[in-house]
Amino acid sequence: MRRIRTSTTPGPSGPSRSRSLTALALLAAGVLLAGCSKAGQAGSSSSDDGGGSAASAPVKVGLVYSRSGPLAAYGKQYLQGFDAGLAYATHNTGKVAGHKVEVTEQDDAGDPAKAVAETKSLIGKGTRIIAGTTDSGVALQLAPLAAQNKVLYIAGPAATDALTGVNAYTFRSGRQSYQDILTAGSLLGDSKGKKVVVLTQNSAFGQANVAAVKQVLGGQGAQVDSVLAPPSAGDLTPFAQQVKSKKPDLVFVAWAGASAPALWTALDQQGVVTSTKVVTGLAGVASYPLFGSAGSKVSFLAHYFPGAAGTPVEKAMLDGITAAGGTPDLFSPDGFTAAQMIVHAIEAGGATDPTAMAKALEGWSFQGPKGDEQIRAADHALLQPMFTAKLAGTGAAAKPQLIGRLPMASVTPPQQPMKG
Repeated sequence: MRRIRTSTTPGPSGPSRSRSLTALALLAAGVLLAGCSKAGQAGSSSSDDGGGSAASAPVKVGLVYSRSGPLAAYGKQYLQGFDAGLAYATHNTGKVAGHKVEVTEQDDAGDPAKAVAETKSLIGKGTRIIAGTTDSGVALQLAPLAAQNKVLYIAGPAATDALTGVNAYTFRSGRQSYQDILTAGSLLGDSKGKKVVVLTQNSAFGQANVAAVKQVLGGQGAQVDSVLAPPSAGDLTPFAQQVKSKKPDLVFVAWAGASAPALWTALDQQGVVTSTKVVTGLAGVASYPLFGSAGSKVSFLAHYFPGAAGTPVEKAMLDGITAAGGTPDLFSPDGFTAAQMIVHAIEAGGATDPTAMAKALEGWSFQGPKGDEQIRAADHALLQPMFTAKLAGTGAAAKPQLIGRLPMASVTPPQQPMKG
């Protein structure tokens, strides 16, 4: 495999380094992700110059993702998973059907305009497969480019539901928000007549989460209410009190930002986490200590956490990432699955025709790191298992424990018409 990491000029704010998210207890309803920019320079892992006959010419793959800024942790997880997945799917050869896979990385900095420019440049240089997108806003800008230029596009952690069915060339290697909320609903049981309160921030992020819960759980017969806190609020006790006064059957917490520890302290002190079922999303390993003593009293929906699946493919992913010096985390499967999809697309669709590659992916069923997965032919939704969990221990000792595995049939999003 040939690997190229591009170098870019830092923006007006200067270069920034990758850092873990300090607070993320959220369910993304299509409004995830923002980042900053810094890119380094690295050589390729092969002396191959990219030449050769058409029968053996390299297949160029562009990874456009957040390598720096607030979402660098997600991008790093994706990249480590991708490398492990490519090694697994190519049997450590870096080749597919006789073609070397040439990977070029681009740091999009979470900036849609920059991502579009980088993607256009990659396409202009003969790249016919684009993958890696961490940011939902970026993904929604790249999807039309894929259709216009007839290139295969596989989004990564970007969870926006709007990617499903957006066009014939766009796929995803991670979950979408609807699957998150269906997983949360499984913790409530029969939703009909139940009272659900969404606790979130009064922002586009929070309002989108309220709308998504109303669509999914409200559509199942639940009464959905909300408590919205100003994003700048420091004292969150009044909002915890408001939630408790509503006497809900389930509290759905969608929260992002540095105030997360204060929120969970308030919910614990006001007895919310002991008086009703509280559900939120399980983010990456760095987020586990943020819940404090409330963590053991909260139910978590989980896209993934290391060890959740218990499958041979998951073991291969964990072993591959660890052997390379990485750390498996929340979005490791997104990268691993993307590599599996790319290899299958080339094997079944050929190395030069993205239209045939896309057709080859439609309806494909496979064993991914999370378990049995399928790409729905009609709209390219990635049907996949989801998980529920609890946290045991506090602080640095906090670790997730599996409550249940939901098969893909239990968390299938509604089918969307293909738009383009």
